[in-house]
Amino acid sequence: MTAKDSSKTDIGLIGLAVMGENLALNMESKGWKVSVYNRTVPGVEEGVVERFINGRGKNKSIEGYTDIAEFTASIQRPRKIMMMVRAGEAVDQLMEQLFPHMDAGDILIDGGNSNYEDTNRRVALAEQKGFRFVGAGVSGGEEGALHGASIMPGGSATAWAELTPILQSIAAVAEEDGTPCCNWIGPAGSGHFVKMIHNGIEYGDMQIIAEAYWLMKQLLHLDNEEMADIFDEWNEGKLHSYLIEITSHILRHKDASGHYLIDYILDAAGQKGTGKWSVINAMELGTPLELIATAVFERCLSSQKELRMVAAPNFPHTTPASTAYNKEVMIHAVRAALYASKLVSYAQGFSTLEQASRQFNWNLNLSSIARLWRGGCIIRSAFLNNISAAFEAADQPQHLLLAPYFKEEIKQLIPGWKMIITTALQEEISVPAFSSALNYFYSLTSPNLPANLLQAQRDYFGAHTFERTDQPRGIFFHENWTGHGGKTKSGSYNV
Repeated sequence: MTAKDSSKTDIGLIGLAVMGENLALNMESKGWKVSVYNRTVPGVEEGVVERFINGRGKNKSIEGYTDIAEFTASIQRPRKIMMMVRAGEAVDQLMEQLFPHMDAGDILIDGGNSNYEDTNRRVALAEQKGFRFVGAGVSGGEEGALHGASIMPGGSATAWAELTPILQSIAAVAEEDGTPCCNWIGPAGSGHFVKMIHNGIEYGDMQIIAEAYWLMKQLLHLDNEEMADIFDEWNEGKLHSYLIEITSHILRHKDASGHYLIDYILDAAGQKGTGKWSVINAMELGTPLELIATAVFERCLSSQKELRMVAAPNFPHTTPASTAYNKEVMIHAVRAALYASKLVSYAQGFSTLEQASRQFNWNLNLSSIARLWRGGCIIRSAFLNNISAAFEAADQPQHLLLAPYFKEEIKQLIPGWKMIITTALQEEISVPAFSSALNYFYSLTSPNLPANLLQAQRDYFGAHTFERTDQPRGIFFHENWTGHGGKTKSGSYNV
């Protein structure tokens, strides 16, 4: 271990956009001395470092640099350098700029939303050169960066002991037990994979909350204040979560003219790609992630506003009367659908993590991951403690929805869940995520599915073989489906 040099800083941070600035200030507030660097591009990025040092960073233990060699020289060895730059090629370019100024054992941390496969490659490249690389998912937005985020580091395992004091000091703290929402995830790109699935669950959460809002607005004709009150009430119970809390705030917010802002926001949602990555990787792993996929596709459809405006007059929807339904009963049903769908979304996400852990030999601690999502991050929710407990149980369930707590919760929610979806479809109100979640649940809990016909079709046109119910698993057959005189030939294949 290199002796502490008081003239050097504890950590370097590159990239002074909002997240980078706030992380630097968070580090400094916890007693760490920080070096910051930002590129200078004439006409594009100029004076960024100076503005920060003379503004929010003034009179703090933060040193600003515009020369990368001077920046790296200012940091205590082995250097710890956190990169907060746009994911993709920018990270690779920055690494190439840093390598000539680094020494063996130095640690690079990528705190952006990088694709985990890029992180796999970067960990291998850095270690080949004698350095260490950590891909750290950071969730919580700008507020989390400043006051405490959920941090998911993975990569070069030997780096964790040296990063623990800094990263855990700037992480959020779980209200339940005061533990930091930051722990080591695993090797290679596992940290960024976990963050990717976190973001996928976030997509699903946002979609089902939007559907609950839309049902109360379109089916029950509730106004914004009434809906805000309901979300406030839900946030006091089992649905307690960051996204439920801010939904209430959004519904009450008025713009400068005194109008509810929500009513003037165009219904065209954007996305940055991590939700899509979640779905793509779940498909590659062969793990169902339907609710999150539905949420991603609904964002795509929402962005096609012009097309929807053309299509709408061709198929006009009816509007239910405000007195058509018992509001108390229907609000209870909306809550049931929201809660049940939320449980399904998290269950699908953790199933994907479990499959990735097996396939990539990451040995992920799913209980630990649930705990570090309890604070700071966007999907923090009350039942993450129950998820953690399920994965810590001596008799771990094969699927999260089969854990005793979640099994009993779902049983109580099914009647309202079914009823509100049926009602919504009858009234021509789209609830794609609620429906996707229920369909997944029915498929998961069905001992038999129509996939026998799918497999027969595959064998008919492509000789893809099939298994038989009257034979052991693992023995495959191929049928001559077009045999003459009603006679067929079949063969078996051990695989």
